[in-house]
Amino acid sequence: MTKRQPLDLTPEEVAYMRSLVLFQDSHVMVVNKPSGLSSQGGRIQAHTLDDLLWAFKRSNGKRPELVHRLDRDTSGVILIAKTKPAASFLGKAMQERKFQKTYRAIISAAPEPRQGQIDAALRREEIGREAYMRIVADDAEGAQASQSRYRTLSANEEGAVVELEPLTGRMHQLRVHMAHIGRPLVGDVRYGGALTFAGRGAPRLMLHAAKLNFPHPLEGRMTIEAPEPQDFADLRAAAGL
Repeated sequence: MTKRQPLDLTPEEVAYMRSLVLFQDSHVMVVNKPSGLSSQGGRIQAHTLDDLLWAFKRSNGKRPELVHRLDRDTSGVILIAKTKPAASFLGKAMQERKFQKTYRAIISAAPEPRQGQIDAALRREEIGREAYMRIVADDAEGAQASQSRYRTLSANEEGAVVELEPLTGRMHQLRVHMAHIGRPLVGDVRYGGALTFAGRGAPRLMLHAAKLNFPHPLEGRMTIEAPEPQDFADLRAAAGL
């Protein structure tokens, strides 16, 4: 599917990439991206998930393609198209908002109310070489309408675990929306999240793409879930959540 120059991966890299696969058939592949692995591009000179897809290079020189991305520090489900028709079908479905993405996050205190919807327009801003999203008025120049749902799964005096669903697909949307209601995600340095939680340091941005429901090119709708990574589960357990 791509004409880019193939990368020569080591046997260990090929095995690692294959170990991330949650599901695959002849049309799609779903992987569980670990935190710390960039989806694509970026300034860090290291292999990205997109690079590692050369592990599935076919004899005709083509390989699968990412359908969407996750932030570097976010773990969880990513969908990949294995054929050009599948890529076209899934790209159109995503534009038409036919994907349902469900995330889990750890925050320092339960939101009030415990569940709800956040409607707050976002605008991308550049500060030096870094890109940020900011809450702006709906009619501000460059404003993008943005909606997110949240629901508290568990809470105590230490903090809370929340389920998040982005209804739109803006960069950093969930992170900025939760910070907007005074509940930034633990470990989110960029948007004011706590760097310690339950008596220990936050190992990273505590956001996990737990579930993806999407239209399969041939098989109707499909739901794939990714288990919580160990660092997320450990911090949750430390707080008794």
